[in-house]
Amino acid sequence: MAADPNDIRPVSVLTIAGSDSGGGAGIQADLKTFAAHGVHGLSALAALTAQHTRGVTAVHVPPLDFLDAQIDACFDDFRIGAVKLGMLASADVIEAVARALERHRPAHVVVDPVMVATSGARLLQEDALHALRTRLLPLATVLTPNLPEAELLLGWKIDDLAAMSAAAAALRALGAPAVLLKGGHLAGPGEVVDILADAEGEQRTAHPRLRLEAHGTGCTLASAIAANLARGLPLREACAAATGYVHAALLGGYRPGRGEVVVLDHFATMPCR
Repeated sequence: MAADPNDIRPVSVLTIAGSDSGGGAGIQADLKTFAAHGVHGLSALAALTAQHTRGVTAVHVPPLDFLDAQIDACFDDFRIGAVKLGMLASADVIEAVARALERHRPAHVVVDPVMVATSGARLLQEDALHALRTRLLPLATVLTPNLPEAELLLGWKIDDLAAMSAAAAALRALGAPAVLLKGGHLAGPGEVVDILADAEGEQRTAHPRLRLEAHGTGCTLASAIAANLARGLPLREACAAATGYVHAALLGGYRPGRGEVVVLDHFATMPCR
């Protein structure tokens, strides 16, 4: 939907995702990321999780009509510059979100295909994979999978940079105009390489690998991209800035619970304040 040049409301970014009662990932991480980027954060809860730094203990999916009501309420009142999608647990939820996006036509949609929690808990039902491929990818501005998520979407193993490059191209062929494939799960020391594949080709971004197990990195990266797009950055700049932001948040990370996972410091740099 084209922006109205006479609209003086500050730009907002909407996250449609699951909550994290432990505060490290999901909607809680999304809203902190939006705040750190100087945009107003909105949320529509597509799932509620009971979780902490050691795992997910329960998941509740609210009624679809309530999800619709949350999304419509946000679009009815706010100037939404981008939408970030996170945990959408079932085919029915994905279909409801796709219909809402088709109704409201936001300028940018960042799809983070959340499938498995850091703890290993499965967060996406089996029937949802087809719906994700066919309903959400064509509506995306950019898809941001990690390697296990990309392997589930494609059905084959990704074990080196050449395979990552091929996978990013294959995911684009499924319907996403751009794919930022995250390389954090690739084995080996040295650098973590992320590959952005779009209509212009490839852009690679590298950062030193940190020896830690982190929680909420995918949510934070997708939310940072969405915030950057809402602020007017071109996609390549938005993705490069977001990966730098996540690296800085990891460097400032801490362990608030009894588990080994590190939670990001979303305000470590405050890049836009």
